[in-house]
Amino acid sequence: MLDFAAARRMMVDGQVRTADVTDLQLLAAMQEVPRERFLADDKAVLAYLDVDLPLGEGRERRMLKPMVLAKLIQLAEIGETDRVLDVGCGSGYAAAVLGRLAVQVTALEEDSALARRARTALAAVGSTNVKVVVGRLAEGWPADGPYDAILLEGATEIVPEPLLRQLRSGGRLVGVKGAGPGGKATLYRAINGEFSGRAAFEATAALLPGFAQQPKFVF
Repeated sequence: MLDFAAARRMMVDGQVRTADVTDLQLLAAMQEVPRERFLADDKAVLAYLDVDLPLGEGRERRMLKPMVLAKLIQLAEIGETDRVLDVGCGSGYAAAVLGRLAVQVTALEEDSALARRARTALAAVGSTNVKVVVGRLAEGWPADGPYDAILLEGATEIVPEPLLRQLRSGGRLVGVKGAGPGGKATLYRAINGEFSGRAAFEATAALLPGFAQQPKFVF
């Protein structure tokens, strides 16, 4: 049987630390949260591989690889008093990590089956400051805003303006801009109703529902 605790240490030391992730609280959170608990039983042995992991049969949704997730969270500069929105929470792993860094996390998922899995897994690991809600990802969750930080757990081909409007002034949104191998992890900041973005590092992620670029018609 796989020693999950040892595999978790190897993930943090071999995949996360070596990718210039230096936030000690984030490293501790990823060491503490049992990633295998957020996968189906038959996929648990894959939990600590350096790949995006499918979240179920027939689904296009993926759990972000540990290195990309860690670098995105570090880029967001989560503080202990921050209120965070996790968009596309899937089965809840990233929300559990965020819950160990922030005071409150709203985990948004539009797939009701994944939302149920997330609630069960989060309760099992004691993430009492994480609330799972169901709604369209591209619309965010204004009811719990404004947020200090927003994490997109996947790629977007568009600037997510509805989500940016849910940030407080000084708030940050992080995600992967662009689907496919040319994706860039991007940090957006909100300042007094204005938004700016910058590419931070190369990354790939599965495209989130509702974040595709609409085709343009040519006459």
